Amino acid sequence: MSESIKSLAALKRHIAALDRTPAPTVGCARLATGHAGLDAALDGGLLRGRVHELFGAAEEEGAAAGLALILARLAADDAPLLWLRTTASAKVGGSPYGPGLAALGLDPARLLIGLMADDAMLLRAAVEGLRCPALGALLIELRGRAPLLDLTASRRLALAAEQSGVTAFLLRVGGDPVPSAAETRWQVAAAPSDPLPGNAPGHSAFALSLLRRRAGPDGLAWRLIWDGEKGAFGDGRHECHEHGQDGQQDGAPLSGALVSLPADRSAADRAA
Repeated sequence: MSESIKSLAALKRHIAALDRTPAPTVGCARLATGHAGLDAALDGGLLRGRVHELFGAAEEEGAAAGLALILARLAADDAPLLWLRTTASAKVGGSPYGPGLAALGLDPARLLIGLMADDAMLLRAAVEGLRCPALGALLIELRGRAPLLDLTASRRLALAAEQSGVTAFLLRVGGDPVPSAAETRWQVAAAPSDPLPGNAPGHSAFALSLLRRRAGPDGLAWRLIWDGEKGAFGDGRHECHEHGQDGQQDGAPLSGALVSLPADRSAADRAA
C-alpha cells in the first residue's frame, strides 16, 4: 500500500494532490467484468460513475472484501484506488496483506487506505473522494446496520459518483439491505474452488447474487472464479440461475464454501 491516511484533513490534502493529476481516460461507460454471463445480464457490465453495494455476512467478509477489491481494481485500471474504512473496522478485520493483494492481481502501490474515526467521518470522506475525478475507484467499508447510511446519504454518494465518473463499491459487512440510491445491490459469499495441478490451492471463487438493479432484472446468481494471474474471471464453471432453481435456495449456503487462500491469517488478510 502506498500509505494509510488517518484523518479527514490528510485525506483532503491527498485528494487535492490527485486533482492535479490527469483524470484517467474511461473508454466505456460500463465496466465489463470479463464474465460473459454476468456482463450480458448487465447489458455490458456495471455502470461506471455509480454506486454498487456488496453485502456479505460477517462470516463471509473475506469473500465480500475480496470481490469488492477485485471489482474496484478492474474499475480503477492504472489509476489510484482508495479504500475507506474506520479504525474500528481495521481492528476487527485486520490490515490488508500485500502478497495477498498481489495474488488477487492488485498492485499494492496503487492502493490508498483511509482510516476514519467513525462512520460519520467515513461518509464525509467518501463524498470528498468521489468528487476527485483522478481517483480510479472508491471502496467504502461499513459494518453492521450503519444507520447513518440512509437514503439521503446514499444519494449524496450517488450524485458525487455520477458527477465525477468515479465508480464506488459499498462493502457492507454484516448489514441488511435497506432502501438506497445504489445502482446495483449484490450478496456475496465464498464458493468452492477446484484445486490446481499438483493439488495446489485453486483460484478464489465467489457466489454472487443480484439482489436489485435499477431498470433491469434481478434475482440472478452466478459462480465466479477469479484468475489473479490473468486478471480475469474464469469461464470454465461459471453459471447463472434464478434464485431457488437448480437446487439452490435463497440465502442457502453453497456446500463447502471456501475461498482458496491460506487459512492462517485474519479474515481481512484472507480477503486481500
